[in-house]
Amino acid sequence: MGSQPLVHLLTDRQGLPLGAILSAGQRHESVFFTDLMNEVSVPRSRGRPRKRPDAVAGDRAYDAAWIRRWLTGRGIESAIPAREDLREGPGRPPTCDDQRYRDRNTVERCVGHLKERRRLVAYAKRKRAAPKRQLEAMVLWASAREYLNR
Repeated sequence: MGSQPLVHLLTDRQGLPLGAILSAGQRHESVFFTDLMNEVSVPRSRGRPRKRPDAVAGDRAYDAAWIRRWLTGRGIESAIPAREDLREGPGRPPTCDDQRYRDRNTVERCVGHLKERRRLVAYAKRKRAAPKRQLEAMVLWASAREYLNR
């Protein structure tokens, strides 16, 4: 029996879902960072959709040198605190912007709103793994409902 799937979620500052990726439960979330960031596509009134945010707020799981380099290379500010066990010594990242990091709770609130969709929770808690496409469809449906409810 496989592990429960994880939903990696990216939201805007208002807590509306911008992208989601499903993965096996035993994989570390930082592995999917670039895939998740590439999911972003915000339409504009004219021209191409916006693919790059001004800043990214993530938890300590995203404290990796390659993630910081990836963000810096694209001109994106990172609000990712350093892990507790690696705070001291040369080469540690600068402290993150506390106000931007506080905005990270919008992701947690969005997850809470998505969990209010009973069918999505039922799919996620099933002992037998649901097909990935069905779970993806349920996440998209719940995200669309979030947009419609605002």
